[in-house]
Amino acid sequence: MKKVIIGLACAAVAPFAFAQTSSTTEQTTTTAPATERTTTTAPATTTTTSTTYTSGAVTTYEPGKTIVVRDEHEGPVSFALHAPVRVVDRAGHVVSRVLTPKDRVKVYYTGTGETRVVDHVEVDD
Repeated sequence: MKKVIIGLACAAVAPFAFAQTSSTTEQTTTTAPATERTTTTAPATTTTTSTTYTSGAVTTYEPGKTIVVRDEHEGPVSFALHAPVRVVDRAGHVVSRVLTPKDRVKVYYTGTGETRVVDHVEVDD
């Protein structure tokens, strides 16, 4: 009986242990036209780019260095800013002010784990 209860408890907890981050992925697919060659025709090239974002409240922001966002589901998520990153509002206009703690943002990035590269940060007004 104990084994059944332990098994049910493990089955109930397993989805939380293997939960994904609360990030959302958007995929964009573009197809380049085939180029003509004199003897053969090259096939069309398809490129798929995945852009993921994490949303939450800013806890720390150092322009050009790091941004830490507190996600409601997984806690703080840190992003290294290796280059100047665009900070925009929902309409896509560049925001000139420095982000402060409690600002609600979406951090758009590509890659996973240590290879995340931030594309831009969108501020929710």
